[in-house]
Amino acid sequence: MKKLFFGMLFFTVTFFVFGQETNVPTSSFTISGDVKSPVTIQIADLKKWKTVPIGDVTITNHLGEKKSEARGLKGVLFKDVISSAEINSASPKVLSEFYFVCKANDGYTVVYSWNELFNTAVGDTVYIVTEKDGKPASAMEDAILMISPKDFKTGRRQVKSLASVEVKRAK
Repeated sequence: MKKLFFGMLFFTVTFFVFGQETNVPTSSFTISGDVKSPVTIQIADLKKWKTVPIGDVTITNHLGEKKSEARGLKGVLFKDVISSAEINSASPKVLSEFYFVCKANDGYTVVYSWNELFNTAVGDTVYIVTEKDGKPASAMEDAILMISPKDFKTGRRQVKSLASVEVKRAK
């Protein structure tokens, strides 16, 4: 009986320790890679850009099933923020070859192309969240949060605890 009890106890502890997703909020992220000079963006720096109301967003998984609801969102356009780092390009013609690798501190990764952000309507709906449910980004559990609310499967490109944006060129 003792073996069964300790076996169940071990399983339960292991499940809770390794089964949890830990989300450590970030207070800044870096833009680096194929840029003239890396840039670090602090949460307070987000006030430099125009804040817009995003509203409520239903977060869905890869199957389109509702997972959660993000309420009362406000944010700044991601393309405005990444424009603070100058891309290494000899000509505007080659900008179509660039893409942005956005990584959370847990390794979750999302990719956007330069054309997607700067040459389609998608770029007008990808945000760094500055407020959620009345809380400023600095008080959010998932800060720095990046979201693309017009995606069909919104959770696929939701980045919690954004830590870095690497600018790369497809060659």
